[in-house]
Amino acid sequence: MLRENINDLIFFLAVAKERSFTRAAAKLGVSQSALSHAIRGLEERLELRLLTRTTRSVSTTETGEKLVNAIGPRVAELEAELEALSELRDRPVGNIRINAAEHAVNSVLWPKLRPFLEKYPDINVEISVDNALADIVSGRFDAGIRLGEQLAKDMVAARIGPEMRMAVVATPEYFAKYGVPQTPSDLQNHRCINMRLPTLGGLYAWEFEKEGREINVRVEGQLIFNSLHQRIDAARNGLGLLFVPEDSVVDDIHQGKLIRALQDWCPSFPGYYLYYPSRKQHTTAFSLLVDALRYQP
Repeated sequence: MLRENINDLIFFLAVAKERSFTRAAAKLGVSQSALSHAIRGLEERLELRLLTRTTRSVSTTETGEKLVNAIGPRVAELEAELEALSELRDRPVGNIRINAAEHAVNSVLWPKLRPFLEKYPDINVEISVDNALADIVSGRFDAGIRLGEQLAKDMVAARIGPEMRMAVVATPEYFAKYGVPQTPSDLQNHRCINMRLPTLGGLYAWEFEKEGREINVRVEGQLIFNSLHQRIDAARNGLGLLFVPEDSVVDDIHQGKLIRALQDWCPSFPGYYLYYPSRKQHTTAFSLLVDALRYQP
């Protein structure tokens, strides 16, 4: 019975994980019709309903969820064993999935990843750009990237970037028209470019600290983005004050396109770390990537 069901079980796990036939088919490299036919055949052979389908979503039934919990870890173990066998080849090989926020990808991951991929052409890396601080275990990621102050205690962490600072910036024309804020509370009188948090849907409160005093300010303005690039572009066009990692606007500051404010309220803080579950056995490919990303002062 296993022989005739093994491929369909793998297909089922993909649909259960993605909660979408479209996304699962794309991941598996098969057509949606073939995937739907395979799942339907599996349900008929087992005489069990595994998925609940609507026009907008797909979810597992209670029986389907039990099957996911029963075979999911075993399939993952088999994949890990196959990865281990592949390391007997002359060159490191493997697939690595990483979850990271947009700024982390641009500032610390991608600059180091490019030469790594050239050096190890048989190692494949998938990067999921996500600002929502996803659960890397349930998402089946090998690792994630977060700021040092956001790391869970049950994770192994490797520092991959320098300390960071935030910066409040705007164009010279904006400051000439509206003045320069002297304290964080002055921001309530300014047009600020906001960021929507992906987790709870609220707006990000700008965080400041000076001489041990911490202040979080909820600002207002005409624009709200969830993308770093658009927020910076809006500030360059004089549409308000911006609060972003300093390195993302350092060239604009040096060129005089943007000017800083409230520098004494923006101290340094721990930068980015690569983190991953301590209990997971990692491949040589993953260990090589950790070493390549590790921060060297």
